[in-house]
Amino acid sequence: MKIVDVCAFYTPSGGGVRTYIDRKLIAFAERGHEVVVVAPGDHDGEERRGPHARIRWVRSPRFPLDRSYRYFADRAALHAVLDEEAPDLVEVSSPWRSASMVADWRAERGSGAKLSLVAHADPLSAYAYRWFEGVASTRTIDRAFDWYWRHLRRLDQRFDLVVSASDSLTERLRDGGLQKVVTDPMGVEPGQFSPTLRDAAARRDMLALCDLPEDALLLIGVGRHAPEKRWPMVAQAATLAGVQVPVGLVIVGGGSRQRPVVEAIDGNPHVRLVEPTTDRAALARMMASADAVIHGCEAETFCFVAAEAIASGRPLIAPDRGGAADLARAGGGVTYRSGDGQSAADAILAVARDRLAPGLQPAIRTMDDHFDALLALYADGAAMRREGSCR
Repeated sequence: MKIVDVCAFYTPSGGGVRTYIDRKLIAFAERGHEVVVVAPGDHDGEERRGPHARIRWVRSPRFPLDRSYRYFADRAALHAVLDEEAPDLVEVSSPWRSASMVADWRAERGSGAKLSLVAHADPLSAYAYRWFEGVASTRTIDRAFDWYWRHLRRLDQRFDLVVSASDSLTERLRDGGLQKVVTDPMGVEPGQFSPTLRDAAARRDMLALCDLPEDALLLIGVGRHAPEKRWPMVAQAATLAGVQVPVGLVIVGGGSRQRPVVEAIDGNPHVRLVEPTTDRAALARMMASADAVIHGCEAETFCFVAAEAIASGRPLIAPDRGGAADLARAGGGVTYRSGDGQSAADAILAVARDRLAPGLQPAIRTMDDHFDALLALYADGAAMRREGSCR
Protein backbone atom coordinates (compact mmCIF):
# COMPACT_ATOMS: atom_id res chain seq x y z
CA MET A 1 0.00 0.00 0.00
CA LYS A 2 1.23 3.51 -0.79
CA ILE A 3 0.32 5.95 1.98
CA VAL A 4 0.74 9.71 1.79
CA ASP A 5 0.54 11.60 5.09
CA VAL A 6 -0.33 15.27 4.56
CA CYS A 7 1.00 16.48 7.90
CA ALA A 8 0.68 20.21 8.51
CA PHE A 9 2.14 19.87 12.03
CA TYR A 10 5.42 18.21 11.05
CA THR A 11 8.42 20.46 11.63
CA PRO A 12 12.09 19.67 12.32
CA SER A 13 11.84 21.62 15.59
CA GLY A 14 8.54 20.00 16.65
CA GLY A 15 7.95 17.68 19.58
CA GLY A 16 5.42 14.85 19.76
CA VAL A 17 4.27 15.01 16.15
CA ARG A 18 7.85 14.92 14.90
CA THR A 19 8.62 11.92 17.11
CA TYR A 20 5.47 10.19 15.87
CA ILE A 21 6.14 10.87 12.18
CA ASP A 22 9.81 9.88 12.37
CA ARG A 23 8.79 6.53 13.86
CA LYS A 24 5.97 6.11 11.32
CA LEU A 25 8.44 6.46 8.44
CA ILE A 26 10.38 3.52 9.84
CA ALA A 27 7.45 1.37 10.99
CA PHE A 28 5.37 1.58 7.82
CA ALA A 29 8.39 0.85 5.61
CA GLU A 30 9.37 -2.13 7.80
CA ARG A 31 5.86 -3.50 7.30
CA GLY A 32 6.17 -3.40 3.52
CA HIS A 33 4.39 -0.14 2.76
CA GLU A 34 5.60 2.94 0.92
CA VAL A 35 5.06 6.11 2.96
CA VAL A 36 5.47 9.73 1.89
CA VAL A 37 5.03 12.55 4.40
CA VAL A 38 4.02 15.84 2.77
CA ALA A 39 4.85 18.74 5.08
CA PRO A 40 4.88 22.54 4.82
CA GLY A 41 8.41 23.97 4.77
CA ASP A 42 10.39 27.07 3.90
CA HIS A 43 11.17 25.65 0.44
CA ASP A 44 10.13 22.88 -1.93
CA GLY A 45 12.24 19.75 -1.63
CA GLU A 46 12.47 16.06 -0.89
CA GLU A 47 14.25 14.15 1.87
CA ARG A 48 14.76 10.39 1.66
CA ARG A 49 14.43 8.37 4.86
CA GLY A 50 15.06 4.97 3.31
CA PRO A 51 14.14 3.02 0.18
CA HIS A 52 10.39 3.25 0.90
CA ALA A 53 10.10 6.41 3.02
CA ARG A 54 10.32 10.08 2.03
CA ILE A 55 9.42 13.57 3.20
CA ARG A 56 8.25 16.04 0.57
CA TRP A 57 8.42 19.68 1.61
CA VAL A 58 6.00 22.18 0.08
CA ARG A 59 6.94 25.85 0.33
CA SER A 60 4.43 27.38 2.76
CA PRO A 61 3.92 30.47 4.98
CA ARG A 62 4.22 30.47 8.77
CA PHE A 63 1.17 29.82 10.92
CA PRO A 64 0.21 33.17 12.52
CA LEU A 65 -0.89 31.76 15.90
CA ASP A 66 2.35 29.79 16.37
CA ARG A 67 5.27 30.68 14.12
CA SER A 68 7.00 27.40 14.96
CA TYR A 69 4.69 25.89 12.36
CA ARG A 70 3.71 26.50 8.75
CA TYR A 71 0.47 25.79 6.92
CA PHE A 72 -0.51 24.67 3.43
CA ALA A 73 -1.68 27.74 1.51
CA ASP A 74 -1.15 26.67 -2.11
CA ARG A 75 -4.00 24.36 -3.09
CA ALA A 76 -2.64 23.72 -6.59
CA ALA A 77 0.83 22.83 -5.28
CA LEU A 78 -0.59 20.32 -2.79
CA HIS A 79 -2.83 18.78 -5.46
CA ALA A 80 0.13 18.50 -7.81
CA VAL A 81 2.09 16.54 -5.20
CA LEU A 82 -0.85 14.17 -4.65
CA ASP A 83 -1.20 13.72 -8.42
CA GLU A 84 2.49 12.80 -8.69
CA GLU A 85 2.39 10.38 -5.77
CA ALA A 86 -0.92 8.68 -6.74
CA PRO A 87 -1.46 7.15 -3.27
CA ASP A 88 -3.77 4.33 -2.25
CA LEU A 89 -4.57 6.15 0.98
CA VAL A 90 -4.09 9.73 2.20
CA GLU A 91 -3.83 10.62 5.87
CA VAL A 92 -4.40 14.22 6.96
CA SER A 93 -3.42 15.36 10.44
CA SER A 94 -4.87 18.87 10.52
CA PRO A 95 -8.59 19.67 10.59
CA TRP A 96 -8.03 22.97 8.81
CA ARG A 97 -7.44 23.87 5.16
CA SER A 98 -5.27 20.89 4.28
CA ALA A 99 -8.10 18.48 5.13
CA SER A 100 -10.51 20.34 2.85
CA MET A 101 -7.85 20.55 0.13
CA VAL A 102 -7.31 16.79 0.21
CA ALA A 103 -11.05 16.07 0.12
CA ASP A 104 -11.37 18.45 -2.85
CA TRP A 105 -8.49 16.69 -4.61
CA ARG A 106 -10.21 13.30 -4.39
CA ALA A 107 -13.54 14.73 -5.55
CA GLU A 108 -12.07 16.70 -8.46
CA ARG A 109 -9.71 13.98 -9.67
CA GLY A 110 -12.12 11.11 -9.14
CA SER A 111 -9.36 9.33 -7.24
CA GLY A 112 -10.08 6.01 -5.60
CA ALA A 113 -7.72 6.81 -2.71
CA LYS A 114 -9.12 6.31 0.78
CA LEU A 115 -8.98 9.30 3.14
CA SER A 116 -8.17 9.16 6.86
CA LEU A 117 -8.30 12.21 9.15
CA VAL A 118 -5.95 11.70 12.13
CA ALA A 119 -6.83 14.00 15.04
CA HIS A 120 -3.39 15.25 16.07
CA ALA A 121 -4.83 18.62 17.17
CA ASP A 122 -7.65 19.93 19.34
CA PRO A 123 -7.86 23.63 18.39
CA LEU A 124 -10.73 24.52 20.74
CA SER A 125 -8.82 23.19 23.76
CA ALA A 126 -5.57 24.79 22.61
CA TYR A 127 -7.05 28.20 21.97
CA ALA A 128 -10.75 28.97 22.57
CA TYR A 129 -11.21 27.15 25.88
CA ARG A 130 -8.06 28.79 27.22
CA TRP A 131 -8.89 32.26 25.90
CA PHE A 132 -12.37 32.29 27.44
CA GLU A 133 -11.81 30.24 30.61
CA GLY A 134 -13.38 31.91 33.61
CA VAL A 135 -15.80 33.71 31.29
CA ALA A 136 -17.78 30.86 29.73
CA SER A 137 -18.15 27.09 30.10
CA THR A 138 -16.79 24.74 27.45
CA ARG A 139 -20.36 23.99 26.34
CA THR A 140 -21.04 27.69 25.85
CA ILE A 141 -17.78 28.06 23.92
CA ASP A 142 -18.69 25.06 21.76
CA ARG A 143 -21.99 26.72 20.89
CA ALA A 144 -20.20 29.96 20.02
CA PHE A 145 -17.79 28.01 17.80
CA ASP A 146 -20.48 25.86 16.17
CA TRP A 147 -19.00 26.84 12.78
CA TYR A 148 -15.98 24.71 13.73
CA TRP A 149 -18.14 21.70 14.62
CA ARG A 150 -20.08 22.11 11.37
CA HIS A 151 -16.72 22.10 9.56
CA LEU A 152 -15.70 18.85 11.33
CA ARG A 153 -19.03 17.23 10.48
CA ARG A 154 -18.50 18.08 6.81
CA LEU A 155 -15.02 16.52 6.95
CA ASP A 156 -16.51 13.46 8.64
CA GLN A 157 -18.83 13.05 5.64
CA ARG A 158 -16.02 13.47 3.10
CA PHE A 159 -13.42 11.24 4.79
CA ASP A 160 -13.59 7.46 5.17
CA LEU A 161 -12.24 7.41 8.72
CA VAL A 162 -11.48 9.79 11.60
CA VAL A 163 -8.77 8.46 13.95
CA SER A 164 -8.75 9.69 17.55
CA ALA A 165 -5.89 9.00 19.95
CA SER A 166 -7.85 9.04 23.23
CA ASP A 167 -11.23 8.12 24.65
CA SER A 168 -11.92 11.66 25.85
CA LEU A 169 -11.37 13.12 22.39
CA THR A 170 -13.46 10.39 20.76
CA GLU A 171 -16.31 11.20 23.13
CA ARG A 172 -16.09 14.91 22.32
CA LEU A 173 -16.00 14.29 18.56
CA ARG A 174 -19.00 11.96 18.70
CA ASP A 175 -20.88 14.40 20.90
CA GLY A 176 -20.13 16.98 18.21
CA GLY A 177 -21.90 14.85 15.61
CA LEU A 178 -19.03 12.96 13.91
CA GLN A 179 -19.96 9.40 12.94
CA LYS A 180 -16.77 7.78 11.63
CA VAL A 181 -14.52 8.16 14.68
CA VAL A 182 -12.26 5.24 15.62
CA THR A 183 -10.13 5.26 18.77
CA ASP A 184 -6.56 4.06 18.18
CA PRO A 185 -4.37 5.24 21.09
CA MET A 186 -0.83 6.19 20.21
CA GLY A 187 2.14 5.09 22.31
CA VAL A 188 5.78 5.50 23.25
CA GLU A 189 8.86 4.75 21.21
CA PRO A 190 9.61 1.04 21.64
CA GLY A 191 12.48 0.26 24.00
CA GLN A 192 13.21 3.91 24.81
CA PHE A 193 11.64 4.71 28.23
CA SER A 194 11.95 2.50 31.29
CA PRO A 195 12.19 2.68 35.12
CA THR A 196 15.47 0.77 34.81
CA LEU A 197 17.06 3.99 33.51
CA ARG A 198 16.67 5.67 36.92
CA ASP A 199 20.02 7.20 37.83
CA ALA A 200 20.77 8.50 41.33
CA ALA A 201 23.59 10.69 40.02
CA ALA A 202 21.34 12.26 37.39
CA ARG A 203 18.74 12.97 40.07
CA ARG A 204 21.37 14.58 42.32
CA ASP A 205 22.58 16.71 39.44
CA MET A 206 19.08 17.99 38.63
CA LEU A 207 18.37 18.74 42.29
CA ALA A 208 21.72 20.53 42.57
CA LEU A 209 20.74 22.59 39.53
CA CYS A 210 17.61 23.52 41.50
CA ASP A 211 19.76 24.37 44.56
CA LEU A 212 18.12 21.61 46.61
CA PRO A 213 19.32 18.58 48.64
CA GLU A 214 18.61 14.96 47.80
CA ASP A 215 15.55 14.72 50.07
CA ALA A 216 13.63 17.29 48.02
CA LEU A 217 10.89 16.35 45.55
CA LEU A 218 12.16 16.52 41.97
CA LEU A 219 9.64 17.27 39.22
CA ILE A 220 10.34 17.35 35.50
CA GLY A 221 8.24 18.92 32.74
CA VAL A 222 8.90 18.44 29.03
CA GLY A 223 7.52 20.58 26.22
CA ARG A 224 7.99 23.69 24.13
CA HIS A 225 7.24 27.13 25.52
CA ALA A 226 3.84 27.70 23.94
CA PRO A 227 0.85 29.31 25.70
CA GLU A 228 -1.26 26.14 25.66
CA LYS A 229 1.50 24.24 27.54
CA ARG A 230 0.85 26.51 30.58
CA TRP A 231 4.41 26.46 31.91
CA PRO A 232 3.91 29.74 33.82
CA MET A 233 1.06 28.10 35.76
CA VAL A 234 3.16 24.96 36.36
CA ALA A 235 6.08 27.07 37.62
CA GLN A 236 3.78 28.98 39.97
CA ALA A 237 2.30 25.70 41.24
CA ALA A 238 5.78 24.38 42.05
CA THR A 239 6.54 27.61 43.93
CA LEU A 240 3.28 27.38 45.91
CA ALA A 241 3.94 23.74 46.83
CA GLY A 242 7.53 24.63 47.68
CA VAL A 243 6.32 26.78 50.57
CA GLN A 244 5.34 23.59 52.39
CA VAL A 245 7.88 21.04 51.13
CA PRO A 246 11.15 21.41 49.17
CA VAL A 247 10.23 21.11 45.47
CA GLY A 248 12.54 21.35 42.49
CA LEU A 249 11.21 21.68 38.95
CA VAL A 250 13.21 21.21 35.75
CA ILE A 251 11.40 22.25 32.55
CA VAL A 252 12.99 20.83 29.40
CA GLY A 253 11.90 22.83 26.38
CA GLY A 254 12.44 25.89 24.24
CA GLY A 255 10.75 28.29 21.90
CA SER A 256 10.09 31.96 21.38
CA ARG A 257 7.46 32.23 24.15
CA GLN A 258 9.91 31.82 27.03
CA ARG A 259 9.52 35.27 28.62
CA PRO A 260 6.18 34.53 30.39
CA VAL A 261 7.75 31.39 31.87
CA VAL A 262 10.76 33.34 33.16
CA GLU A 263 8.46 35.99 34.61
CA ALA A 264 6.39 33.33 36.38
CA ILE A 265 9.53 31.75 37.87
CA ASP A 266 10.32 35.20 39.26
CA GLY A 267 13.84 34.32 40.39
CA ASN A 268 12.87 31.12 42.23
CA PRO A 269 16.18 29.18 42.27
CA HIS A 270 14.31 25.89 42.60
CA VAL A 271 12.71 26.13 39.13
CA ARG A 272 15.10 25.79 36.21
CA LEU A 273 14.72 25.90 32.43
CA VAL A 274 16.80 23.47 30.39
CA GLU A 275 17.26 23.66 26.63
CA PRO A 276 15.45 20.98 24.61
CA THR A 277 17.50 17.98 23.60
CA THR A 278 17.40 15.70 20.58
CA ASP A 279 19.14 13.01 22.64
CA ARG A 280 16.17 10.79 23.40
CA ALA A 281 18.24 8.43 25.56
CA ALA A 282 19.34 11.34 27.76
CA LEU A 283 15.75 12.56 28.07
CA ALA A 284 14.56 9.07 28.99
CA ARG A 285 17.21 8.92 31.74
CA MET A 286 16.13 12.34 33.09
CA MET A 287 12.46 11.34 33.19
CA ALA A 288 13.15 8.05 34.96
CA SER A 289 15.38 9.85 37.47
CA ALA A 290 12.80 12.45 38.49
CA ASP A 291 10.30 11.75 41.27
CA ALA A 292 7.30 12.75 39.14
CA VAL A 293 6.46 14.23 35.74
CA ILE A 294 4.17 17.26 35.61
CA HIS A 295 2.22 18.47 32.59
CA GLY A 296 0.13 21.59 32.14
CA CYS A 297 -1.58 21.24 28.77
CA GLU A 298 -5.18 20.05 28.53
CA ALA A 299 -5.19 20.39 24.71
CA GLU A 300 -3.22 17.19 24.05
CA THR A 301 -5.04 14.66 21.91
CA PHE A 302 -2.83 11.88 23.28
CA CYS A 303 0.24 13.35 25.07
CA PHE A 304 3.46 11.53 24.36
CA VAL A 305 5.15 13.04 27.42
CA ALA A 306 2.45 11.59 29.67
CA ALA A 307 2.85 8.14 28.12
CA GLU A 308 6.63 8.42 28.46
CA ALA A 309 6.22 9.27 32.16
CA ILE A 310 4.18 6.12 32.73
CA ALA A 311 6.65 4.03 30.73
CA SER A 312 9.41 5.49 32.92
CA GLY A 313 7.60 4.32 36.06
CA ARG A 314 7.03 7.87 37.28
CA PRO A 315 3.86 9.35 38.78
CA LEU A 316 2.14 11.70 36.35
CA ILE A 317 0.61 15.01 37.48
CA ALA A 318 -1.74 16.23 34.75
CA PRO A 319 -4.72 18.51 34.13
CA ASP A 320 -8.13 16.87 34.33
CA ARG A 321 -8.98 17.31 30.64
CA GLY A 322 -7.49 15.90 27.45
CA GLY A 323 -5.25 13.01 26.54
CA ALA A 324 -2.86 13.54 29.45
CA ALA A 325 -5.77 13.18 31.89
CA ASP A 326 -6.79 9.87 30.31
CA LEU A 327 -3.27 8.53 30.75
CA ALA A 328 -2.93 9.84 34.30
CA ARG A 329 -6.15 8.15 35.39
CA ALA A 330 -5.23 4.87 33.69
CA GLY A 331 -1.67 4.96 35.06
CA GLY A 332 -2.43 5.79 38.69
CA GLY A 333 -1.39 9.44 38.42
CA VAL A 334 -2.86 12.58 39.95
CA THR A 335 -5.06 15.12 38.15
CA TYR A 336 -5.84 18.74 39.01
CA ARG A 337 -8.31 21.34 37.74
CA SER A 338 -7.13 22.46 34.34
CA GLY A 339 -5.48 25.88 34.37
CA ASP A 340 -5.67 26.15 38.19
CA GLY A 341 -2.26 26.76 39.78
CA GLN A 342 -3.46 26.15 43.35
CA SER A 343 -5.06 22.85 42.35
CA ALA A 344 -1.81 21.86 40.61
CA ALA A 345 0.13 22.77 43.77
CA ASP A 346 -2.19 20.56 45.82
CA ALA A 347 -1.55 17.70 43.38
CA ILE A 348 2.22 18.18 43.79
CA LEU A 349 1.83 18.04 47.57
CA ALA A 350 -0.22 14.84 47.27
CA VAL A 351 2.63 13.24 45.32
CA ALA A 352 5.15 14.54 47.88
CA ARG A 353 3.19 12.91 50.71
CA ASP A 354 3.05 9.55 48.94
CA ARG A 355 6.34 9.17 47.11
CA LEU A 356 6.52 6.13 44.89
CA ALA A 357 9.62 4.00 44.72
CA PRO A 358 10.81 3.02 41.25
CA GLY A 359 8.75 0.09 40.09
CA LEU A 360 8.81 -2.47 37.34
CA GLN A 361 8.11 -1.21 33.84
CA PRO A 362 4.33 -0.94 33.50
CA ALA A 363 2.44 -2.17 30.49
CA ILE A 364 2.25 0.77 28.09
CA ARG A 365 1.29 0.79 24.46
CA THR A 366 4.06 1.45 21.96
CA MET A 367 3.87 3.43 18.74
CA ASP A 368 4.35 0.20 16.83
CA ASP A 369 1.24 -1.25 18.52
CA HIS A 370 -0.62 1.83 17.31
CA PHE A 371 0.74 1.53 13.77
CA ASP A 372 -0.10 -2.19 13.56
CA ALA A 373 -3.69 -1.46 14.57
CA LEU A 374 -3.93 1.48 12.19
CA LEU A 375 -2.62 -0.50 9.22
CA ALA A 376 -5.07 -3.30 10.03
CA LEU A 377 -7.88 -0.75 9.84
CA TYR A 378 -6.62 0.59 6.53
CA ALA A 379 -6.40 -2.93 5.11
CA ASP A 380 -10.00 -3.63 6.15
CA GLY A 381 -12.23 -1.88 3.63
CA ALA A 382 -15.31 -2.40 5.78
CA ALA A 383 -13.64 -0.78 8.78
CA MET A 384 -13.06 2.34 6.72
CA ARG A 385 -16.82 2.77 6.48
CA ARG A 386 -17.99 2.11 10.02
CA GLU A 387 -17.31 3.61 13.42
CA GLY A 388 -15.58 1.54 16.07
CA SER A 389 -12.71 1.28 18.49
CA CYS A 390 -9.26 -0.11 17.93
CA ARG A 391 -7.50 -1.38 21.05
